[in-house]
Amino acid sequence: MAKEKNNKKGKKEKKSSGTGWMSELRYGRSVSLEFFKTHAWLMMIFVIAVISLMGLRYKTKTKMSEIKKLNIELQRVESEKLQEKARYMSLIRETEMRRMVAEKGLDLQYQDQPPYELTK
Repeated sequence: MAKEKNNKKGKKEKKSSGTGWMSELRYGRSVSLEFFKTHAWLMMIFVIAVISLMGLRYKTKTKMSEIKKLNIELQRVESEKLQEKARYMSLIRETEMRRMVAEKGLDLQYQDQPPYELTK
């Protein structure tokens, strides 16, 4: 019984003093210089891979912003195209109507201004 009490006290002391593997890792005691020497090539590959992924992410973000700008510009140009097409079709109809009026010999004229509204 006395040994069990001592063991329990010893376990409690270990937890409270913080000598676990986390504290060793935090203070750098578990990773030695020899570890870095033997695994330097692996760490360099890892660092290069992380830097490459960061660069790829930056490139992707800049390309995405460029695509958004181009899509907005495309929408504007398509809208302008529709407006121009509507103007063109209106001119064609107007020209055709003028030709028909002249052909039939009607005394009709095209007004450049809208009709006036008279108010009292």
